[in-house]
Amino acid sequence: MVVPESQDKMYYPPDDLKRDGHVPDFNSYLALYRKSLENPEAFWKEVANEFFWKKSATGPMLQYNFDVTKGNIYVKFMEGAKTNICYNVLDRHVKERDLGEKVAYYWEGNSPDHHMTITYRQLLSQVCRCANVLKTMGVKKGDRVSIYLPMIPELVYTMLACARIAAHNESHHLRFRNMIFKVGEKLINLKQIVDEALEKCRENNNVWFYVLDVFSSVKTPWDSECDVWWDEVMRDSPEECEPEWMDAEDPLFILYTSGSTGKPKGVLHSVAGYLLYTSLTFKYVFDHHYDDVYWCTADIGWITGHSYITYGPLANGATSVLFEGIPVHPHVGRFWEIIEKYKVTKFYTAPTAIRLLMKYGRQPLQKYDLSSLRILGTVGEPINPEAWQWYHEAVGQGRCPVVDTFWQTETGGHVLTPLPAATPLKPGSATFPFFGVEPTILNEHGEELEGEAEGYLVFRRPWPGIMRTVYRDQERFENTYFKKFPGFYVTGDGKACHLMSTAEVEAALTEHPDVAESAVVSRPHKVKGECLYCFVTLKDSKEFTHTLVEELKRLVREKIGPIAMPDFIQNAPALPKTRSGKIMRRILRQIARNEKDLGDLSTLADPKVVEVLFSQRCEAAA
Repeated sequence: MVVPESQDKMYYPPDDLKRDGHVPDFNSYLALYRKSLENPEAFWKEVANEFFWKKSATGPMLQYNFDVTKGNIYVKFMEGAKTNICYNVLDRHVKERDLGEKVAYYWEGNSPDHHMTITYRQLLSQVCRCANVLKTMGVKKGDRVSIYLPMIPELVYTMLACARIAAHNESHHLRFRNMIFKVGEKLINLKQIVDEALEKCRENNNVWFYVLDVFSSVKTPWDSECDVWWDEVMRDSPEECEPEWMDAEDPLFILYTSGSTGKPKGVLHSVAGYLLYTSLTFKYVFDHHYDDVYWCTADIGWITGHSYITYGPLANGATSVLFEGIPVHPHVGRFWEIIEKYKVTKFYTAPTAIRLLMKYGRQPLQKYDLSSLRILGTVGEPINPEAWQWYHEAVGQGRCPVVDTFWQTETGGHVLTPLPAATPLKPGSATFPFFGVEPTILNEHGEELEGEAEGYLVFRRPWPGIMRTVYRDQERFENTYFKKFPGFYVTGDGKACHLMSTAEVEAALTEHPDVAESAVVSRPHKVKGECLYCFVTLKDSKEFTHTLVEELKRLVREKIGPIAMPDFIQNAPALPKTRSGKIMRRILRQIARNEKDLGDLSTLADPKVVEVLFSQRCEAAA
């Protein structure tokens, strides 16, 4: 077990990063940050000059209203400009920068036997072919294409093909997907799931097309009226497809996120601002250089995969690893094996995945050469100090900065984040705002809090990559993010950053030597209004007992105080996670409240975990 160091210890950038860094020291960060706030017009024009524009902007770089009392909320970036994001992330590199033979993706399948190298020229060819296929199917500018794919190259081809012809992709309900795929050892028949979804769509008079590929001989139903073979339609499709030039504020994609209510919100992002913001955050937060091999372990179906597997890296001409599998299949050293194989230099993963791998100790890491690593990153949820330090010491060997990034589906990209060559690091802290981002903390009455404080995290102004609306629900957009404090964007669903955050409680629970992982959610309480409900996963061979529960409650009380002591602590042999390792906290909240209608569970790596947690819940809540 790692013995936690003092949470107040600071970690400073290594000299080699400072020597070559895009932002080489803290003073450089401050100068750029001031410029981004004081002269945003000049700041963002410089960034825009790196990209191709069919037509230049005719107005100011950034226009907005964040105050609901002054009219509709809006954000406009580079109004009047025309471009195509697919052209900028592919054609620009192949035709203008001579990067055609550079590797865009090393694809690593669920099995170590499945792998592929894809250059920028090959990627452009496949995207154009797919775009032409979609056009022959009748897909045109402004159409919504729902994509249902695992982490295979065809996912990237289809996303970028949509962007090329100005259709906007959705990731939530129905997506093009191969019929059968494996998660670890488990076969999942997705064709059946999709067929059922299609029936519901047909009831609503929606028309859908299937584009399918098959990696299994498992027998599956086939409807020749709408099902087509990927290989057949792609075979004779032309390798050239003229991009559709889009207005800067045209929709790019819609991602559905449930928030705390469980009712999905269609978060809409637009073309130009998202392109510039994901490109710049990727370049600076990961200090990207030409020879880097970058790996983000997230699923492209989430915003992390859109921003930091697809658009951000490709906009920079980066070489990335695209991974279909899970961290522990076929063995617990799978991540470290891939890092060694491709000599990964920048590694970005979820705290949940880190805590999962911590359970197996340092021995699996010692079989592999991780000396190529230069920067580590975390995404998706707060990271507790013990996990941060294990990541820094065991994975990064004490020499790699850990960029703990805070952002949301709604923000499009990093908003609070360290810069690896510039920012002193403190475990568990996202440190400082990114360029163009101006955060503050408000109390319940909308008054700004100075110094060290906790309250509502809000932002005074937009940055180019922020969401533009909730799809087909502008009223919900304004009520959720702007109504509580006119003049500010409020993170989340307008809920306070509680004086005692769940992340603190999780950090305290995982300090117990028997606990491998924890997740804490709120649950209604007749007297208190709300109380804490904790799920704990124990280390191998450890037993969940009443004595352990009392020890954990006492530990939280000692570390944080009586107010933080949980009312419920439940044994969780496993937690509900996506394939990329992110904990689905919405589901945990519903389990804590004994709400059986959980909605869509298709993004879970193992839906059976939910049944186990419900069965354990009865004992915890008794």
